[in-house]
Amino acid sequence: MPRYFLEVFYKGESFSGFQVQSNAITIQSEIEKAFLIFFRKPVSLTGSSRTDAGVHALQNYFHFDWVGSFSEEALYNLNAILPAGIVLKSAKQVKPDAHCRFHALSREYKYYICHLKNPFLEDRSWYLPYTLDIKMLDSCAVHIKQCTDFSAFSKRNTQVKTFNCNIYESCWLKENGCLVYHVKANRFLRGMVRGLVGTMVRVARGNMTIENFERLMKDMNQSTADFSAPSKGLFLIHVSYPEELFL
Repeated sequence: MPRYFLEVFYKGESFSGFQVQSNAITIQSEIEKAFLIFFRKPVSLTGSSRTDAGVHALQNYFHFDWVGSFSEEALYNLNAILPAGIVLKSAKQVKPDAHCRFHALSREYKYYICHLKNPFLEDRSWYLPYTLDIKMLDSCAVHIKQCTDFSAFSKRNTQVKTFNCNIYESCWLKENGCLVYHVKANRFLRGMVRGLVGTMVRVARGNMTIENFERLMKDMNQSTADFSAPSKGLFLIHVSYPEELFL
């Protein structure tokens, strides 16, 4: 049976996360419902990664098995059924054993902080009207690239065998009037990006020293990481795969 990678982007504030949950409206549950309405048969979607409630994505993936071809017309009709906050971008046929989670090479996130009140960014950034030391943020971002064990920046009650992540990019940028943290890695832990951002902001506001930030990364003590950064500022922007997966 042919397998497809379904590319999707969405605004997360109206949904309880990416993958299906009991008694909750999620990105996956809405897409599976649209399939059932249009095709009159169920589909089983497998997600590339979990995003928390309220997190947005410019690109994310499911994979699914489907008899026959999957047309542009089908995508058009599914998008007509889906809520406005979810859009299906493409459905590409892949090798039968391709897995959108385990075959991902990297994932990239951006976190947006807005210093000025802006009604058009209210649901897409963290409004933080405080002075931040940019040099401290940059210094923290450099230390993150040197770290491999992110136990301190993972929320509890997560089912993972290892807390190791390889960080490929970690830096602060300025985009459209916002301060933006850009991070790219082979994998991310539950709440990891928000934990990193929240803790870096503590350093940049003078509420934590850079020495304590470095010590936190070495001590792996979850009790001192700061997960207060709201989900609405976080975007999954890219998931990369080997080209040979696609037919």
